Order: sequence, then C-alpha cells, then structure tokens
Amino acid sequence: MADTTVLRADPSAPGAIDVHAHLLTETYRNALLAAGHELPDGSPALPTWSAAGALALMDDVGIDAAVLSISSPGVYFGDAAAAVGLCSTVNDEAAQIMRDRPDRFGFAASLPLPDVTAAIAEAKRAHADLGADAIALQTNYGGCYLGDPALDPLLAALDALDAVVLIHPASPPCWEQVSFGRPRPMVEFLFDTTRAVFNLALGGALHRYPGIRWVVPHTGGALSVMADRVQAFAAAWALSADDEADVVGGLRRLYYDVAGVPTPRALPALLQLVSTGQILYGSDYPFTPQPFVERFARELVDADVAELRPLGETLRRNAETLFPRFATERRA
Repeated sequence: MADTTVLRADPSAPGAIDVHAHLLTETYRNALLAAGHELPDGSPALPTWSAAGALALMDDVGIDAAVLSISSPGVYFGDAAAAVGLCSTVNDEAAQIMRDRPDRFGFAASLPLPDVTAAIAEAKRAHADLGADAIALQTNYGGCYLGDPALDPLLAALDALDAVVLIHPASPPCWEQVSFGRPRPMVEFLFDTTRAVFNLALGGALHRYPGIRWVVPHTGGALSVMADRVQAFAAAWALSADDEADVVGGLRRLYYDVAGVPTPRALPALLQLVSTGQILYGSDYPFTPQPFVERFARELVDADVAELRPLGETLRRNAETLFPRFATERRA
C-alpha cells in the first residue's frame, strides 16, 4: 500500500467505513445470469468481485472497512421459494466473508421480499445467528414501495431489532416509459430513492418505527431540494397519514451516504438539511469501477466542505455511531 491514500493523507489516520459497497459472490452472480440479469437495471456490464479485489481497492482509497450488501435487482426473480433459498445462501456467504476478516468487512443482510413473513424470519436469523451489521432494503419490490402498509409487519420487526437499514434504489415499475432507454442508475435510481423516502415520511413510518436507523443512498437523491416543497404541500392539503409526521424533521433524523457524485452540488445541498454527523462514505464498488471510485473520493477530499474535516476521521466517526464494533476492531 502507498504511504498515502485518497481519503487518508496521513497513513496513521483513521480510514473511512464504506456503507455502500456491494458483493457479487459466484452463487449470486450465477443466479443473476440465469435470471436474465446480465445487465442489471440496464447497466453496461455485470462486474466481477472478489474479497481480495475489494481489499486492494479499500487500501488504495483509504477505506478501513466496508459493509457489504447485494445491489438491485435483489434475490426475487419471480419464484418466492427460490428467492428464500438464494437469499439465505447469499447471506451465509456474506457472513463467512465477514468472519474471515471482521476488521475489514461487515454485511447488510438481504431479505426475500415481497414475501413479508419470510423476510421477517430471515431478518431475525441474520441478526441472531449471522451477526449481520445491517439489513438491506430496496426502494420498491415490484411496485410495493417502502412505506407501503403491506410492509408494516417487517418494519415493526426491524424496529424491535433497532436495525440499521441500508436503502438501495431499484428500477421503478414504469422504467420502460421513463428511462428512455438509458441505464436506470443514471437518473431513475435517484428518483426512486426520493420517492421511497418521501413515502416513508408521508405515511408516518419514520415516526412509527423510531428504532430503525435508516441510511439513504446517493446523497439523498432529490430529497434535499424537494423537502420544503413536499412539507408545504403535505401541510396545505393534509396529505400526511400521520398528524405527527413532519417531513423535514423526519428527513433530518436519517443518515445519508455519498456514493456516486456528491460534489460539487449534491453534498452542499444536503448539508443544508442535515448535520455533518449524518454523512457516511459510500463507494458503490464494484458497480462504480475503481478509477471512478478513486476520482469521486478525490473530488470529495478537494471539495469545499470544511465542516467535514478531517474527512476520513469524520466519516469514520459517523459510521461508528451505527457500527460500533468497527471501533472495537480498530483498537484490537
């Protein structure tokens, strides 16, 4: 490893914890290919992944640890029973990767939605038996969005576990009409994140399940620039399902990762909504290739966000609030 890295100018300084990092085990990659997802969500390629390759990138960029999760399209490809089996296998594999290097890897367990009963059982298994650091949820499952009452039993179970939930966008159900043939991660992922989180806020789920610590991806999508508009409409037209719901206040309680392109505009806008303590690092590797991970990290370092300095230390401290075991691992 070089004496300096992108996020850590001083090699003795704490490195970031990556809360938006993906894994593609051979099992999961083969399942995607068998289900016709060789170009998931219209992406130009299905990347390869290995723990060794991930560690090499982490060392180059200045990432001390990564919380791994699978990306869209998840584990459900039309067969509920097959989704349960694939989900269990993928979570077991992720747990083994974590056990092999607990100082460098954690994982967010996938759930076999839209089967809510099976999802609750897998969340409890992942928490009790596998030691999962978090739960990964997509913005929607076949058009059933986070905040839909059908998912309330699952959210109640996650609330009881005080779960950290990493949200990941998925293609919207109408993507054929609105993506204009372009890869959905470019535009639609940001809109789907925005749609799902506003649904959580307007439906009152953020208020009803305060034990869930939500992590919103990609610098919050369009949430920061739309928050006041949505709040005003909700008040004027009584659109909230919960009299206690405060859209802006709800958004201010969430955490946000900076995967993607947070600078020069998205991060400053988000910092008008939330405190610096709610900003987390995300690489989106391997769906964001290593050269772009390094480029976006360097742009983050060079950005005019003095309140986040020193960057690596601040990003790590913020993540340790959600994942305190990494603080213990670093001291061991």
